[in-house]
Amino acid sequence: MGGIRYLEGVENLIREIKTTQGENIKKASEIVAHSIMNGGIVYSFGSGHSFIVAVEITERAGGLVPVKVIEEPSKGLYERIEGVGYKLMERYHFSPNDCFIIISNSGRNPLIIEVADFIKQKGNRIIAVTSLNVSKKLKSRHSLGKNLYQFADVVLDNCVKEGDATIEFNGLPVKVGPVSTIAAIALLQATMVEAVKVMLALGYTPPIYMSDNIDGGPEYNRKLIEEYVRKYQGIENI
Repeated sequence: MGGIRYLEGVENLIREIKTTQGENIKKASEIVAHSIMNGGIVYSFGSGHSFIVAVEITERAGGLVPVKVIEEPSKGLYERIEGVGYKLMERYHFSPNDCFIIISNSGRNPLIIEVADFIKQKGNRIIAVTSLNVSKKLKSRHSLGKNLYQFADVVLDNCVKEGDATIEFNGLPVKVGPVSTIAAIALLQATMVEAVKVMLALGYTPPIYMSDNIDGGPEYNRKLIEEYVRKYQGIENI
C-alpha cells in the first residue's frame, strides 16, 4: 500500500533526524533562547513551500510569542532572480539580538542566498534548515557561488534525499510523496521545545501562546503580545 509505504518512510526519516541532529538542535535552541532572553525576535523565512515551515513556528498555540515570519510578497515567484532578496530585507529593521531561521531544501536559489548574506553582513546569527548532503552537491544559482548552509551558524539537516519525493510507482518517471516539509517542521518544533527548556533552566520564563480555543486563551495571549507589538511593526507597507 503506497500510503503506508510513505508513512513508513516518514518514520524512518524522523528516526534518522533523531539519531543525527540532536547536537545541532541543541546548538540552535541556545541561539533562539539567548536571542529571546536578550530582547530579540526570532525571524523565520522560507520561499515557496518552505514558507509553510516558516509559518509553522509563528503565532500558534504552544509556540513562542517573539517569533515573526518574514513574508515575501511574490511567494517565491522571483526566487531565482538576483537582487530580490536584498530589496526585500531592506524593508525590515532588525536589532543586534535578533536571530534568523532560514529554510530551503536545496539552499541554492538567489532569494534565499541574498537573505542569508544580508543577515550575515549585519552580524546576526543564522540557523539554516536544509538538506545538507544534497545542497553540497548542487551548484549555487547565485553569482556569489555559495549555498545557504555556508552562511549558517548552525545547520539543521533535514536528511532528505535528492529530489525530495520518496515513493516510486511502475509507469511513473518521477517519485511522489515529498517529505522535506515534515522533516523541517519536526526539526524546528524540536528546536523551539529545547529552547524553552534552556530558558527555564536559566530562570527565564518564556512567553508562550495559549490556544485561542481554550477559555481565557485570547485574553491571555493579548497580554503577552503587548510587550512585543512594537517589535512586530518592523516592516514597511508593501
